[in-house]
Amino acid sequence: MKEFYPSIPQVKYEGTTSKNPMAFKWYNPDELVDGKPMREQLKFAMSYWHTMCAELTDMFGVGTIDKSYGATDPMEQAKNKADAAFELMNKLSIDYFCFHDRDIAPEADTLAESNRRLDEISDYIGELMQKYNKKLLWGTANCFGNPRYMSGAGTAPNADVFAFAAAQIKKAIEITVKLGGKGYVYWGGREGYETLLNTDMKLELDNLAYLLKLTSEYGRSIGFDGDYYIEPKPKEPTKHQYDFDAATVCGFIQKYGLDRDFKLNIEANHATLAAHTFQHELTVARINGAFGSIDANQGDVLLGWDTDQFPTNVYETALCMLEVIRAGGFTNGGLNFDAKTRRPSNTPEDIAQAYIAGMDSFALGYKIARKIVADGRIDEFVKQRYSSYSSGIGKKILDRTATIDELEKYALGLGDVTTNTSGKQEYLEDILNVIMFG
Repeated sequence: MKEFYPSIPQVKYEGTTSKNPMAFKWYNPDELVDGKPMREQLKFAMSYWHTMCAELTDMFGVGTIDKSYGATDPMEQAKNKADAAFELMNKLSIDYFCFHDRDIAPEADTLAESNRRLDEISDYIGELMQKYNKKLLWGTANCFGNPRYMSGAGTAPNADVFAFAAAQIKKAIEITVKLGGKGYVYWGGREGYETLLNTDMKLELDNLAYLLKLTSEYGRSIGFDGDYYIEPKPKEPTKHQYDFDAATVCGFIQKYGLDRDFKLNIEANHATLAAHTFQHELTVARINGAFGSIDANQGDVLLGWDTDQFPTNVYETALCMLEVIRAGGFTNGGLNFDAKTRRPSNTPEDIAQAYIAGMDSFALGYKIARKIVADGRIDEFVKQRYSSYSSGIGKKILDRTATIDELEKYALGLGDVTTNTSGKQEYLEDILNVIMFG
């Protein structure tokens, strides 16, 4: 079999003193942490679309990297792409991958032929999964790239488009089940609007919920026992996306009775676009019982669009993994690198080194998060800040037994309330720095 990445060796853990650019400094896949190897705690996944498909185009220029994999025939190219994908995952010790249907098999002129191509390529990928001992983290359908989806899929004003999307998602779920995936993601790529002048928002939201209900119930009927995920994003490509942020999605799935089956796939860069922190979005998902999986990347605070950079900000990875620990760790989800190298970083070595940097950053973040928990000072401060709710009137409020008359009588007896508990933000940030760098 042809080697697609001859310049990339088997990447191994060498520790923080290593200056080898093709070695892990923090990520030791087989290191036991809390009773499980780090590879199982973090569950890193390769994104097929960015890594295997994206040619680093932008709105001002063509691609800077060749992703044809030595073939011109679309199906031969798809098979070569799969060979390259599993070679790269194997060399990077990545155990999982994620895909859109159109990433792994090219779309044809008819849905029937597109489905046949998916069947053929998924058979081939299944063989590679066995050969390399790799797993599918989650699958999804690309219901946003084709011009038919210019005004959405489930929210399209055209019923024919809705029907086509339902059929496409049905097939993508079948392929996900076939390959043993434990997650299926719905990212509403164009489920939103540009102007309310031409939009029936209620009809679109009702239809979107119906599409999710129909397809998710079908998945259960064919044996899918994993999690369905919705991925929040506030804008881009539409001006307003219906899955704006974690709170919006939680409200949506609760309103339409989807919360038993649906969780959230939180992306760091999407949090930035919504004017939230990554930790905020993860916290909202966790406290609503909707934490599922993570798209690991980062944005650029100076740019107002989805840059999908590989994550290297250790403050973000540490606070992210703190929320993962608080959520009890991953079950069916994991850390999918929905990230791409910068446009001038256009060599195979750049791709490998970007993954190394991202995996090391999350491994280090995980170690720091465990230190934060073990140190205990931050958690203890939060506990003490709310200690007035542990007894007296506070406990009655927390127990939901306080009446409005009782609260009024209590407040009248206080006179005035002139003091409160200091938030000590700067002190806590200093503790975080000491834990990270001390």
